[in-house]
Amino acid sequence: MKFPEPLVEGRLIRRYKRFLADVRLADGTEVTAHCPNTGSMLGCQPENARVWLSRSDNPKRKLQYTWELVEAVPGQLACVNTARPNGQAREAVEAGRVAELAGYTQCRAEVKYGTEKSRIDLLLSGHPSESDAWVEVKNVTLAEDGQGFFPDAVTERGQKHLRELMAQVEQGERGVLFFVVNHTGIETVRPADHIDARYGQLLREACDAGVEVLAYRASLASAEGDPTGLLTLTEPVPVILEV
Repeated sequence: MKFPEPLVEGRLIRRYKRFLADVRLADGTEVTAHCPNTGSMLGCQPENARVWLSRSDNPKRKLQYTWELVEAVPGQLACVNTARPNGQAREAVEAGRVAELAGYTQCRAEVKYGTEKSRIDLLLSGHPSESDAWVEVKNVTLAEDGQGFFPDAVTERGQKHLRELMAQVEQGERGVLFFVVNHTGIETVRPADHIDARYGQLLREACDAGVEVLAYRASLASAEGDPTGLLTLTEPVPVILEV
């Protein structure tokens, strides 16, 4: 999975009002970009960080640029656009790169389900020997000493999704929590108990109830180190639940 066009590099001036970011481009021009991330972006918005923006020529858009990548620390990239992980996960599943979810012939997105009025990110069906798989996708960008943590802020929505997945498992279906690791410095993934202890507790309860937890790393850069293109999920990352 690649960005459709080369990204535009700049330097982060500030992020504000959650959805806006001021960026100074290489030619000195300052632009305001859309920041498609509702989370805290903890660790992903250092002052003057290198950032990469996608550009749209759609005249109906209020903001021409969208913030996609950031150099969170020197030499480590993170994808902050939370509209990307669902597509990354879907592409990897349909290409057969996720062994745990291989063999399904149909994939649908945003299907309504559950008692708490949710929409599943991916619903996989048509497997000859497995139940349907209800897959919730989460973006992991909070990194500390090689460890990735989710969430980066208290998430009642994330807690709701865990309850919904447990309910699907109780009905005989597969419930899958899929962490897309969009930070090149992350080697393992853990629940962020220090940020949302209730989420960590629910995640462990969900695992005990049969919910499957997967994590796969995105490349984010080409073999030449070009940080403008690759969003492909390449390999599994261990998920550690021990406190």
